[in-house]
Amino acid sequence: MGTIDNINDLNKSDFLSIFGNVFEKTESVAQEAFETKPFKDFDDIIIKMLTIYENYKKDKILEILNAHPELAVAKKMTLESISEQASAKLNECSNDEYEEFKKLNIEYKRKFNFPFIIAVKGKDKYEILKNFRQRILNDVESEFLEAKKQVKKIATFRLNEINKK
Repeated sequence: MGTIDNINDLNKSDFLSIFGNVFEKTESVAQEAFETKPFKDFDDIIIKMLTIYENYKKDKILEILNAHPELAVAKKMTLESISEQASAKLNECSNDEYEEFKKLNIEYKRKFNFPFIIAVKGKDKYEILKNFRQRILNDVESEFLEAKKQVKKIATFRLNEINKK
């Protein structure tokens, strides 16, 4: 990614092209973070972006949750989501696994009004399905908090990937 000075020197458009999808299809966090420049170091970017997200009201969090694709069945995904889901082998489901993901996605969305979200990095499709089966039993408020936490994990993974570049 270069030095923190390089990041601080980015114009808004370039900053958004790098950080705009840290929160799935939601540039607002990156836009607000851009306004807090200069950053002391990369950890400062991470802290600021996560704090902005944490301070959003529930309706804005729901917008971000609903920007996430369904697991294993979504057709239109960002490059980050495609890569993350492929790393968990969600693109290699058997017909039975695919059908179960499809069924769970429908039931989950009907119950919670947002898609099932899990930070898939380091997990395989079996662990993800197990989590899906368990979490669909949660109450709405508990699951909202869990989904919010998972989005934060995904954003942290994505920020760390940017930092490695």
